[in-house]
Amino acid sequence: MPGQLYVGAALSVVFIAAALLSLGWVPYSVEGMNIAERMQGPSAAYWLGTDQFGRDMLSMLMVGARTSIAVAIVAVGIGMAVGVPLGLLAAANRGGLVDEIVMRGNDLVFAFPSLVIAILITAVFGPSALNAILAIGIFNIPVFARVTRGGALSLWTLDYVLAARVSGKGKIRISAEHILPNIANLLIVQGTIQFSLGILAEAGLSYVGLGAQPPTPSWGRMLAESQTLISLAPHIAIFPGLAIVLTVLGLNLMGDGLRDLLDPRLRRVA
Repeated sequence: MPGQLYVGAALSVVFIAAALLSLGWVPYSVEGMNIAERMQGPSAAYWLGTDQFGRDMLSMLMVGARTSIAVAIVAVGIGMAVGVPLGLLAAANRGGLVDEIVMRGNDLVFAFPSLVIAILITAVFGPSALNAILAIGIFNIPVFARVTRGGALSLWTLDYVLAARVSGKGKIRISAEHILPNIANLLIVQGTIQFSLGILAEAGLSYVGLGAQPPTPSWGRMLAESQTLISLAPHIAIFPGLAIVLTVLGLNLMGDGLRDLLDPRLRRVA
């Protein structure tokens, strides 16, 4: 098993555990303000210090991890739930009208980055975590559709698929029983990568005010609110930035490790 998989899994587990722990316990309330303790450095009472409102940074990061992970999981789920069937359908009808419609639809969505989609959604419904989920989820659909289509196309010419067609099975049944199980490893790896990108996208949307709204903590908004206070209390910006970097790094390393582990063609020779 690749070493990077261990490192990536360890980093990911730390932040996922912090998010899960925040469901039942945090050191301090993230909604209460304590102006007398504002911008305190790390100490025995506040391990990571306090922000400009006197809130505990560790508690904010823990709840912010929950927000980022929840948004990313749902967004990736939307991408997989819609994109995978579309990719299978396009591969089953390669070169046909359905394939052309799916691929041109993917190109249309790719023409608008997730930030632009979020701005369009926000203009109609207003900024919120739900709209961030929709924006990131919509952007994930063509990603999974293309990955699924590419993996499925290479299988449709194999002997066992041809045998299934000769036996009278339809395209939908072949896709469900023979194609999808054999590209599951590919989708798992892509899902891990998109999960990390989802966390990064959520932070970016929150940074510009289009993600989770106060009082819900968000790593991106914590960065945005601290950028004018870096010279006075650098820890307010450093810790949310490190949380984003280490989480995304851990998930990317885990995705690369899973790719090497699940795909024999990509395993490194020791």
